[in-house]
Amino acid sequence: MDTQARIKSIIEGNDVVLFMKGSKFFPQCGFSARAVDLLTRAGARFETVDVLSDPEIRQGIKEYSSWPTIPQLYVRGEFVGGSDIMMDLFQSGELQKKLAPA
Repeated sequence: MDTQARIKSIIEGNDVVLFMKGSKFFPQCGFSARAVDLLTRAGARFETVDVLSDPEIRQGIKEYSSWPTIPQLYVRGEFVGGSDIMMDLFQSGELQKKLAPA
């Protein structure tokens, strides 16, 4: 399976998935740590994908979303954004609405 197909499969297989540096238990950069914190504070159940352990995914996710930075959040297949966008959405209450069960 090529990298883009793997990424698509991960996104479609999880309601909420965060592509990040490290894991939700051990974030490896401040932006990833902030993203995990926001999802946790919003009460989300989510999966993470460590881009540091897979260089193909690390590059491929940037191409998949046409977004140059990590972390990247997907909710029910939709690209939401990185940690700055997540912070704005959290502060406005929009992130919590997006994460609420459909």
